[in-house]
Amino acid sequence: MLVLSRRVGEKLLIGDDIVITIIDTRGDGVRIGIDAPRSMRVNRAEVVEAVQASNIAATTVDDDTQAALIALVSQAAKPTSTETPSTPADEDSSPA
Repeated sequence: MLVLSRRVGEKLLIGDDIVITIIDTRGDGVRIGIDAPRSMRVNRAEVVEAVQASNIAATTVDDDTQAALIALVSQAAKPTSTETPSTPADEDSSPA
């Protein structure tokens, strides 16, 4: 990790097309401006980490939920007594 000291108004260059400008310092915080191409994604690390954790939590299923889902799927797969299966002869019996 490169650690630099900068004053308000000073800039850092990353590659040929990314410019970081120190805008303001307040107590223990620093405001920075980032000038980068639109194709370059710029995200705060804590937001990316929170989204990843949320995505992982959304895909995790507990045992009770999994059992209920299996019961619903197996119930939906069973034909009901009022349904009559169609046969190829039923489909060909339409008048021509």
